[in-house]
Amino acid sequence: MSLNLQLTDRAGASPDHSAVIINFVNMVYNQLKDSTCRVYSDNVQYRWKMNDGSEKTVIPDASINCRTKSRKGNSFINAPQFVLEVLSPSTAKYDKTEKKEIYRSEEIPEYWIIDLWKRSIQVYDLDYENDDPKYFLIDTVTKENSKDLHLIHFPHIKIDFEQLFAGID
Repeated sequence: MSLNLQLTDRAGASPDHSAVIINFVNMVYNQLKDSTCRVYSDNVQYRWKMNDGSEKTVIPDASINCRTKSRKGNSFINAPQFVLEVLSPSTAKYDKTEKKEIYRSEEIPEYWIIDLWKRSIQVYDLDYENDDPKYFLIDTVTKENSKDLHLIHFPHIKIDFEQLFAGID
């Protein structure tokens, strides 16, 4: 028997890393309760066939998916409409490069990267350049411009910067 295992995400997130994810999910959950969309924490995986024929499985720190019936086993096979990653020392490079590229190739409309150390959020929006999907940095939100924090593709959802980082040392 041959096992073809591939490490796709790292384990062992810090309590602060987990707190930001929980804070985000808690803020969004009730705001989506009357819609077909759902917010998920880092226990949901997405599996896609890439352009080169390979298969990638990713587990975002948080995602919003409006097509929750598209599953194969325990994995979603469609792309969510929003993905959030919280940087940690072991995943920062992966989240900013390979994982971001996977999300771009799957045409996920909005991608946030949260930096715990800087208390900042990079907000990326997907658009097209010469028919190719590309992420554009729309804003980097910090405490100074925290009133600007919002989900681009879910404008009715309110995100509070201070609440997002609540309980973080």
